[in-house]
Amino acid sequence: MNDNGAVIRKAMEWGGARLALATVVSTWGSAPRPRGSHMIVHEDGRFEGSISGGCVETDVLQRAAEVIAGRPAHLEIYGVADGDAWAVGLPCGGEISVLVQPVGADGFGSALFERIAAESGKGRALTLSTDLETGQTREGATEGQFHNRYDPPRRVLIVGAVQIAQSLSALAQAIGVTPVLIDPRGRFLTEERFPGVELDDRWPDEAVAARFPGPSTAVVTLSHDIKIDDPALVAALRAPTGYIAALGSRKSHAARLERLAAMGFRPEELTRIDGPAGLNIGAVGAAEIALSIAAGMIAAFNTQR
Repeated sequence: MNDNGAVIRKAMEWGGARLALATVVSTWGSAPRPRGSHMIVHEDGRFEGSISGGCVETDVLQRAAEVIAGRPAHLEIYGVADGDAWAVGLPCGGEISVLVQPVGADGFGSALFERIAAESGKGRALTLSTDLETGQTREGATEGQFHNRYDPPRRVLIVGAVQIAQSLSALAQAIGVTPVLIDPRGRFLTEERFPGVELDDRWPDEAVAARFPGPSTAVVTLSHDIKIDDPALVAALRAPTGYIAALGSRKSHAARLERLAAMGFRPEELTRIDGPAGLNIGAVGAAEIALSIAAGMIAAFNTQR
C-alpha cells in the first residue's frame, strides 16, 4: 500500500503554484519505495514525499525543476549500472523508473488531487491511469497505461473507551493507522484518557456508518456492552469493512453470533468477525491483548494487497 496522503494534502495546499509530480512507475529488485509512490515539488524548491527513500531525490528535484520551467513529462531510470550509483543511483541494488510530469492540463490535473481526497473521505479507492508517452493522467483504469490506485488511509474505529482501547490507539498510531474512539458514555471518552485521538460520542451504529468503512478501515468493539458493541458490528457488517473484531470469550462470541443471525445476517457474513478478537498469542493484560488485535488487523489489511 502506498502512503501518498501527505503528498495529496500538500498538493492541494500548494494549489495555484507551479508544481511537478514525480511517480515511481516501475521497480525491479530491492527498490526502496513501492510502485505508485509520489513526490510533489513546488516551484520554490520545497517538496513532500519520497520516491527512493533519499537515494535519488536530489536528481529528481532537478528534473522536476526542469518540468516546472517547461520541459514535457519524461521518464527517468535509476539503478546501479556504474560508479556514479551513489550519486544518482540506488546503492541497495534495485532499479526504478520515475515519471516526472507537470501538475496541470498537460500532465497530472490539479483537480485530481481533490478527487482522490473526496473519494478517500468516503472510504473509497480511486484509480488513475497515466499515458507514459504523453505524461497525461486521467481518472479510471485505461488498458495499456500505468495504473495507480489510491486507497483511503488505514483507520481503526475503536468502539468502547476502555483500558485496552488506550493501548490499541497508541499502537495504531505507532504503525501508521489512524484511531478513532467511539463511545456514547461521556465519562469514558475523555481527551485526558485518549490524548491526541479523535473522539466520537455518537451512538456506535451512526458513528461507524458515517465514516463509510471500507477495505482500509477496521472496526473493533471492546465495550463488553451489547447495547454498544452490537450496533457497531451491524454497521461494520453492512459495509465492505476491511477488518471486524469483537472482544470477548468464545462463549460470549457464540451468543453474539446468535443475536446477529437473528437480525438476518447469514453465516458467511458472520465469519467476517474476528472473535475473540486478535491473533492467538496467549495475550495477558490490556497491552498484550491490544497487540494481538493490532496484529490481526494488520494481517487482514495486508492480505488485501
